[in-house]
Amino acid sequence: MPQKVKVFYASTLFGAMSLAAAIDDGRFGDGRRVLIVSNNAAIPEVATPLDKTPGFAVLRSRFDEVHSWNELIAPLHPSDWRARVIEVPMTERLIRSHWGLDDVEELVLESIAVPPARTIAGLVRDCPISVYSDGLMSYGPTRDPLPAEIFRRIARLIHLDLVPGLTPLLLSEYGVTPEILPQERFLAIVDEVTATAPDMLAGQAIVLGQYLSALDILTAEEEAELHESMLKALAARGLTDIVFKPHPAAGRRHAQLLRAAAGPLGVRLSVAGESVPAEVCFAALRPELVVGCFSTGLVTAQRYFGLQVASYGTGTVLERLAPYENSNRIPVTIVDALLPRLSPEGHIERPPAADLPGLVRAVGYCMQADAYPELRPEHIEFDPRYFKRKRLETLGFAGSGKPSALTRIRRKIRSAI
Repeated sequence: MPQKVKVFYASTLFGAMSLAAAIDDGRFGDGRRVLIVSNNAAIPEVATPLDKTPGFAVLRSRFDEVHSWNELIAPLHPSDWRARVIEVPMTERLIRSHWGLDDVEELVLESIAVPPARTIAGLVRDCPISVYSDGLMSYGPTRDPLPAEIFRRIARLIHLDLVPGLTPLLLSEYGVTPEILPQERFLAIVDEVTATAPDMLAGQAIVLGQYLSALDILTAEEEAELHESMLKALAARGLTDIVFKPHPAAGRRHAQLLRAAAGPLGVRLSVAGESVPAEVCFAALRPELVVGCFSTGLVTAQRYFGLQVASYGTGTVLERLAPYENSNRIPVTIVDALLPRLSPEGHIERPPAADLPGLVRAVGYCMQADAYPELRPEHIEFDPRYFKRKRLETLGFAGSGKPSALTRIRRKIRSAI
């Protein structure tokens, strides 16, 4: 009789750490566990695979087998390839026979709305699905509608309680129940990975890189300027020993450009390994300040490590995001409205007071009104930072062209100067 197996999928070490924490918390019981890993970098061939990163070694014991999605579908890219309808039965048989997945009891996925997770869900069929969140994205609406053969199988969403008081919108339109992963379980995994991490470079502050140009939010030149501006602002605060933590999928160009910019500013710049999770950097370095645009790492630094954090450039990103449904909108909205902001002169300023749950619900509704009709507020006061006038008018909000009270106050102050 075939042994029942639970199949897990992860594309980042942060995701694998979250899975390990959930396994240690007893969320998946006993039995055979198979982990599928993928490398979704723009050029996977020059990026370190997840299962080859130093920190993965301490997580390996949670899984009986580890298989590479990239190797299975090579030379195709994991973020692009999906099986055609006519290929699904054949590809499913290939996967099950190749990896011994005869009796799959549960499928555990991240980023369910996009490949490769969505592709795997369509190929490993006839079993329940659990989704685990990989960051602030869980507080936003589901990116794309899911076919019935997938959403009817999703039983739960396991997520870190990154923003207390906020309930994930992700998959809520399908009645999926969110479950909070205990903070202490996740931090215990961080400690395990930190203990085996390479020697960390010291620094007064950490700059978190993202991959905004790869997402077509900024141009490559604008993203380089954003990082350089962060460096200048930190130097203005007197912080000149900086660690840059690049995003795992961003490649090395960001670090190279920032190194070139650091010298003239009198900044000593160190670059953390791209495969080292930001949370490991926080635990090992305990920096005075963590700066980024809207990285989930800003929230974990403050929430789980008690570090001072500041965002930079969120206003530009909010203005540039297109279409309005862009799934990055909720993460950048949360960071912009919740966290302190670093000014170009090096000052840290609190954002204006906001009803964050109400704001997230309103923005989420405007992003995916058809999927979340129950979120529709009676009125949305127009704030150009978070809403687009045309979007509000399309959704039938009367008076959406009027500026918010805060905007009117700002205009009065400017006119009086």
